[in-house]
Amino acid sequence: MSELVFRHRFITSPTTKPNTKKQDKDQLGGEIKDHMIEPLTLLLLHGTGGNEDDLIPIGQKICPSASLLSPRGKVLENGMPRFFKRLSEGVFDMEDLKYRTTELADFLKEASKVYSFDLSKTIAVGFSNGANIATSVLISYPKLLAGAILFRAMVPFVPDSSLDLTEKKVFLSAGRFDPMVSENQTMDLFEILKKNKAQVLLKWQQSGHNLIEADIIDSKYWITENFY
Repeated sequence: MSELVFRHRFITSPTTKPNTKKQDKDQLGGEIKDHMIEPLTLLLLHGTGGNEDDLIPIGQKICPSASLLSPRGKVLENGMPRFFKRLSEGVFDMEDLKYRTTELADFLKEASKVYSFDLSKTIAVGFSNGANIATSVLISYPKLLAGAILFRAMVPFVPDSSLDLTEKKVFLSAGRFDPMVSENQTMDLFEILKKNKAQVLLKWQQSGHNLIEADIIDSKYWITENFY
């Protein structure tokens, strides 16, 4: 087993039961859906100053049947964990972003082997800095994730024209009064995802940079509509 390089938590889906496929089929007369055997996995990516515990309750609300993989960002900014360095507010260290994106993608691939979950049923759920690196993973490794829920995300970088996000589903949840992510930044990200063929839904919340209950309710509805 290779070393998993992030401090993290993994919570197995409560619906996962070994060797239950035939039994469940019999009980339901053959009317069984794939997700009952192979549940979704949510990759939870916290914001600046967060840790691997922060988004666990939110992940459990968004999709109670999902497995949860929650790493802690390895970069420290004044003692606060992040997933990549920044030069100032909203100005990213692009070399570090590229390195950390690859590091996180490799961790995700390795974790899928260690915990036996399906990458094709894995959805990133990121907030702020976590949403930005989730977007970076999505557009740098488009085959790795099934989709993403992005809370208060910016454009991490503008991808080249060869990007193809066909069949990738993205829920972009933005704060109407966010002092850190402008409306233009949100719209730029929305247009980049749409231009590259992602199935993206943008929802404006009556909030600032903070998460509110509507973020959770809307993302839960979106994940049910798109993955079940």
